[in-house]
Amino acid sequence: MSELKTARLRKMLNKQQIIAALAIDQRGAMKRLMSKHKKEATSEDIIEFKTLVSKELTPYTSSILLDPEYGLPAAKQKDPESGLLLAYEKTGYDATVPGRLPDILDVWSVRRLKEAGADACKFLLYYDIDEAEEINERKHAFVERLGSECVAEEMPFFLELLSYDAAGLDANSADYAKVKPHKVNGMMKIFSDEKYHVDVLKVEVPVNMNFVEGYAEGEVVYSKDDAVKCFEEQSASTHLPFIFLSAGVSAALFRETLRFAKDAGSTFNGVLCGRATWADGIGVFVKEGEKAAVDWLRTQGKQNIDELNTVLAETATPIKLADN
Repeated sequence: MSELKTARLRKMLNKQQIIAALAIDQRGAMKRLMSKHKKEATSEDIIEFKTLVSKELTPYTSSILLDPEYGLPAAKQKDPESGLLLAYEKTGYDATVPGRLPDILDVWSVRRLKEAGADACKFLLYYDIDEAEEINERKHAFVERLGSECVAEEMPFFLELLSYDAAGLDANSADYAKVKPHKVNGMMKIFSDEKYHVDVLKVEVPVNMNFVEGYAEGEVVYSKDDAVKCFEEQSASTHLPFIFLSAGVSAALFRETLRFAKDAGSTFNGVLCGRATWADGIGVFVKEGEKAAVDWLRTQGKQNIDELNTVLAETATPIKLADN
């Protein structure tokens, strides 16, 4: 990386050289979460909640991930010491065509994200390693273009990879749990190729912990030894720094997952954690208003961050940058 790109990536790290980042770039998902508590969530609701989360919780995080559609007011309220990632992808995907094809925001570029104050660019890609070659080749070319754009602007490129099954397996099912390690670890290996110019991978853990021996309440898909092997294979699949997303699980299960990953020998470098931190505050915000939401963020929200930071300090591997 160039000196400037390295300096920008350093803003994503805490004092332990770990990424302890907060994600609140959800758009469609945010509307759905709010709509559980009111008939229709407005743009103003989303902007206000993101702003409250940014203001109250970034003093305890290394960085925050926001979207330029609703998140720029929140970016202005973040702690000055907290780095800023901005999302580059359109939310969701067109379900009328196969492949969950990626697309960028129409009026944004990496240059424009940088001018809006971003220290790094994040793009979310849905990917099934077992999908038709012609679809995956389109995705490969797309990511190559993104990587080149980030190189030109000297912006760190965070690639978020979300696995799925093009044949239609439910991502929460036992059948999908059986193939998830192959899909997650396989796509990490592909996008670690230098031609993509990815600097950090944001990924799922390679197993569904709800089917791991000792964690499962019903069917067991992986013994503990099987799960350990999956985490070992994940670390071996990339030479890049990689961080875990929370995938909407509870804060408690996410912390337990990080401990399991560490015990399994995972070399993950931090987290970019969203709903596990702030999701329970949405109902408070919608039903009780701003003051109650602030109180929740300053108590339960901060506690979620503090507990996660404690676990990260014990489990995550520091990132070694050029002049560390």
